Amino acid sequence: MLLQYAAIAAFVIITAVIGFIAIGLGMLFGPKHSSDKKAMPYESGMNPIGPGTRRIPVRFYMVAVLFILFDIETIFLLPWAIVFRQLGVFGLAEMAVFIAILLVGYFYAWKKGALEWE
Repeated sequence: MLLQYAAIAAFVIITAVIGFIAIGLGMLFGPKHSSDKKAMPYESGMNPIGPGTRRIPVRFYMVAVLFILFDIETIFLLPWAIVFRQLGVFGLAEMAVFIAILLVGYFYAWKKGALEWE
């Protein structure tokens, strides 16, 4: 039974070994000349002004998480569309409930101002 997965396991092991070898060879034979210029942050050819790191507002993370959430939820529409005819009216009702739950979450986020970008 597990013999069927031997090819996958061998692929994962060989890939990991090749990755470690490539990183090791780069560390072993690569140049190691560090300087202040190399340690300096670089952005679009401009000399940096101010600190290299900045605080990012929580609102950015909220929009990103909401995008991922609703994006992943819409992925469930594709398998449903593929087997739509076999599911019949029951499948249509279930997808209507699913979309209604998504819309409730969307309107809640909209009312709370999570989708506002200032």
